[in-house]
Amino acid sequence: MTPIPAPRITDPKAFGRVAVLMGGTSAEREVSLESGRNVLEALRARGIDAQPVDGIPALLEALLAKRFDRVFNILHGNKGGGEDGTLQGLLEALRVPYTGSGVLGSALGMDKIRTKQVWLSLGLPTPRYARLAPGANVVEAARTLGLPVIVKPSCEGSSVGVSRVFDEAGLAAAVDLAARYPGELLMEQMIVGGEFTVGILGDVALPSIRIVPAGEYYDYHAKYVAEDTQYLCPGLDGEAEAAIRTLALAAFRAAGCTGWGRVDVMRDAAGHNYLLEVNTAPGMTSHSLVPKAAGQVGIGFEELCWRVLETSLPREDATP
Repeated sequence: MTPIPAPRITDPKAFGRVAVLMGGTSAEREVSLESGRNVLEALRARGIDAQPVDGIPALLEALLAKRFDRVFNILHGNKGGGEDGTLQGLLEALRVPYTGSGVLGSALGMDKIRTKQVWLSLGLPTPRYARLAPGANVVEAARTLGLPVIVKPSCEGSSVGVSRVFDEAGLAAAVDLAARYPGELLMEQMIVGGEFTVGILGDVALPSIRIVPAGEYYDYHAKYVAEDTQYLCPGLDGEAEAAIRTLALAAFRAAGCTGWGRVDVMRDAAGHNYLLEVNTAPGMTSHSLVPKAAGQVGIGFEELCWRVLETSLPREDATP
């Protein structure tokens, strides 16, 4: 594993006044609020002048009033969240430094279909899929991919609107659920096997985590509510662990992502890895996975938040 470099900043005053952007109006609002509270507490504990801001309109007002010097973005989701490139474009226009990926990586990472198209063009493995345009023949799509399949919105996270479908009778309800959310729908070949995630911090892939839910599926409840989900870190050993980290980092870079994030991967019984998606503003709740992985390499939650805040610095340095 590539060593994690030492922090670049030692003086909390170097960050100036930090807006911790949370909440918003996306389907992931509640998760973002919890993440934001945790980040705010951690930054303040390290002596950073950090203040909470709920949503993009409130942030814009504060930035125009010159109340902040940089933004720690912990909004989740799109359409009112901060992961779809809209926020990043605004901050670039205002020349305000911010954490995480830029416009391209954020927008592409939020769109699972187009992320897959990029990965496939580079020969990176991802489950076979079908784009479900309005009026699409979902039964035909399922037969082409082969049941079981996953049906989900292309532009949501946190397992919002996701269904596992094992027979044709379940397709209509799955499509109806996914269609409640904006954007296109995605039908994906279900990979049966282990579910993994790999956190990215700077240019380093953190130890993988194997997720073992008590139930059959790592759904919203298992992610954010249940206390009996197991997280095994590192999730693999030896060459297999090195391979999944290398793949995750390649997938992250291919999607134009920078700073920090998380890549979700399925691993089948034969040991083949399949990329699912990139998260460009991962959760920072008590159940979240990037903090668990960072802890395995000796980076506590407060230091992790500090290091994520440092990802705002290169972009600021590059501003003309």
